[in-house]
Amino acid sequence: MLKKVLGLLVMSSLILPAASSVHDFTMNSIDGKPVALSQYKGKVLVIVNVASKCGFTGQYKNLEALYRTYKDRGLVVLGFPANNFLGQEPGSNEEIAQFCQRTYNVSFPMFAKISVKGSDKHPLYQFLTDKKANPQHGGELSWNFNKFIVDKNGKVAARFGSMTNPESKDMVAAIEKALAQ
Repeated sequence: MLKKVLGLLVMSSLILPAASSVHDFTMNSIDGKPVALSQYKGKVLVIVNVASKCGFTGQYKNLEALYRTYKDRGLVVLGFPANNFLGQEPGSNEEIAQFCQRTYNVSFPMFAKISVKGSDKHPLYQFLTDKKANPQHGGELSWNFNKFIVDKNGKVAARFGSMTNPESKDMVAAIEKALAQ
């Protein structure tokens, strides 16, 4: 039986090609609806793992400001709640959505809670942090609010850690560069 299961796993890995961009993924929105990230082709993305009870939670305000400033030029911020760091995102998707709306008036797309680290890491974050797929920007997440700048073709163009304010000079420069290309 184990041999049969392993054979099926090998066959399925041969059939399914590895992701070549974030546009290859379909994610669930925070209200449970499937969202093909391919709908963002031609847009610049800021993909960020978020948490409601973190010392960096105030970055929601900066992410929202960034989104409102640049959305008409083609920027979309995508928030991915994760509970991987000291249980700082314990709520349900509904509770997270309410918190984001009530506290920070978040209008950028929020997605269902996923794992961004460990053995159950979501495939999107496996791709984002993979050193082969993203040699310059791969590597494990350090904490909540790691920010990936993704170009119009779905490739990681820059990465910023938790300590970087989303409205920082360096992050804004990376976004403007990606928008100009």
